[in-house]
Amino acid sequence: MFAVQPSINTEIAAAFRRAMRQHWGLFLAEGLVLLLLGLAAMALPAFAGIALTVILGYIFALAGIVGLISTFTARQAPGFGWSLLSALAALLAGGLLLWNPLQGLVTLTIVLTAFFIADGILMIILAISHRRQLSGKWEWILINGLIDLLLAFIVLSGFPGTVAWVLGLLVGIDMLFGGVSLVALALAARNQANL
Repeated sequence: MFAVQPSINTEIAAAFRRAMRQHWGLFLAEGLVLLLLGLAAMALPAFAGIALTVILGYIFALAGIVGLISTFTARQAPGFGWSLLSALAALLAGGLLLWNPLQGLVTLTIVLTAFFIADGILMIILAISHRRQLSGKWEWILINGLIDLLLAFIVLSGFPGTVAWVLGLLVGIDMLFGGVSLVALALAARNQANL
């Protein structure tokens, strides 16, 4: 039984390298989209109420769609299920915000906090699943997950006083770090593919 295990690990690592070699550009594109969306969200913190709810709903929905596309395109990569759940969490958060924007910033705070908690946990699990394949680079995904949990704590600790100004900024920070982690992952995969 023990003699079979190294062979399975070698096959998994080979499948991962093939998937990353073929699809590293998609991870890079997703990371760049998240970077741009994060910067856009950070530029809009002064908007209140319905405008912020609708804009962030579209941002989350787009991030979820892009995440689903890259996840299904590179489904051979480790952590497929966790990556899928992360993309679905973003899509669900966007759908909820767009479905009922009239509840305003309180609803946004609740949905956003739930997203940050869920995405933080899923990113930490995804980082753990990537740590053997991308030595030295999986930490970016782990940092992304930890920052998500920190953002959730910040929102909860200042509720309701910080709701008016902090949400757009926090979403921007989250997406910015998500983009950075995906760009780092894609560049590491590209470098490994060239070896």
